[in-house]
Amino acid sequence: MAVDAIGSVLQTQDAALPANSKINEQDFIKLFVSELQYQDPMQPMDNGQFLTQLAQFVGIQQQQQTVQGVNNLLALSASGQSLGLLNHTIQFASADGTTVATGRVTAIQFDANGASLSVATSASNTVTGIRMSQVQQITP
Repeated sequence: MAVDAIGSVLQTQDAALPANSKINEQDFIKLFVSELQYQDPMQPMDNGQFLTQLAQFVGIQQQQQTVQGVNNLLALSASGQSLGLLNHTIQFASADGTTVATGRVTAIQFDANGASLSVATSASNTVTGIRMSQVQQITP
């Protein structure tokens, strides 16, 4: 069973959800103002309810900032993991997991899906696109 490196599965989104299914600050403010505008004048919103909704919004906003910070830390950690493999000999499985090869890491490429390694094998060819989840053994 392949296990991805920390942070290699960043930027994932549920495919079933449309891209605009998240509520942002502007949407919340519009909803909040509409609620105030169309409230029953005989039974106006209680100040406690008003402050509770405002506090909930602030809490959600802080959670989003925390999640973004953690995601940034995970991305940095994954970069550090892959950079530590430069000039090391690794044993790696093929993408389909059927064969195993050994070689020295010669380069690292970064893209939206994380790091991928270029490995010079003993057969004098270079294999590119090796993901961290394919690495099975590392030797100095």
